[in-house]
Amino acid sequence: MKIKSTLESYSKNKSVVTIGTFDGVHIGHQKIIERLVKIAKTENLQAVVLTFFPHPRMVIQKDANIKLINTIDEKSKLLEKLGVNNLVIKEFTLEFSRLTALEFVRDILVNKLQVKHIIIGYDHHFGRNRTANVNDLKEFGEVYDFEITEISAQDIAEVTVSSTKIRNALLNGDIKEANTFLGYHFMLTGVVVKGKSLGKQIGFPTANLHIQENYKLIPKNGSYIVKSDIEGKTVFGMMNIGINPTVNGEEQSIEVHFFDFDQDIYDEKIEVQLLDRLRDEQKFNSIASLKAQLFIDKKQSLDYIQNNYD
Repeated sequence: MKIKSTLESYSKNKSVVTIGTFDGVHIGHQKIIERLVKIAKTENLQAVVLTFFPHPRMVIQKDANIKLINTIDEKSKLLEKLGVNNLVIKEFTLEFSRLTALEFVRDILVNKLQVKHIIIGYDHHFGRNRTANVNDLKEFGEVYDFEITEISAQDIAEVTVSSTKIRNALLNGDIKEANTFLGYHFMLTGVVVKGKSLGKQIGFPTANLHIQENYKLIPKNGSYIVKSDIEGKTVFGMMNIGINPTVNGEEQSIEVHFFDFDQDIYDEKIEVQLLDRLRDEQKFNSIASLKAQLFIDKKQSLDYIQNNYD
């Protein structure tokens, strides 16, 4: 899959396009992408996803606090797995938001992306103040010679899911519900950095994960069962998100203890998939009490892994 950061860098091949932020690339999004890829193969077109960054809410509503389910890299990998040929990431600005529906269709879809077919959700709105809808798009299609495939409410009726629902599930620590809606395991991707080595001192060494993208949503503090693919090998473990209150911590950290693993992965970028939630973060009366709980967490994690992956 080719990733383009400007419209001008698109290769000018005729395309079938779908448009949206696609945060999470959840099971509802996947239905649209599957239709996109199928039409691209049938009609010998390039399957193009036109997405936006920053998220429009960050720009139009000044909602700088919104956190996203995927980083750009995570979203790109998910879309590539689904068979998309080109991901075009358009910078979303106030100026761009003021384009009329005509300007958006003519200047971007037709002239830049060479669109011959558009896949769109039944409730999609676009153009200045989001006043245009699928009916307007059909009229433009007659003028500029492109087809419209509308994903009807009936087609996705069984998928009562939205990116907002998934964000709320993650913030509430409901990783099972989030994963069900996503159709894959929610992931955190970051670089392993040196921590205070407190885990190592009590027999539970951890990889401290630093996530560079400040817009990435971090789930509710607590302990989770996780897995990673490190150098082609699946490694399971348990992860704590929180401030380490037992040792009077103040800043949030993300620490992963991998089972049966002693490889040096400092400075490496890894992806950690969250499988299930163990418990809320707790403040223990002593390090000994914390260590005892970690053994309980480890046994619960290993039981889960044995029941689900062996």
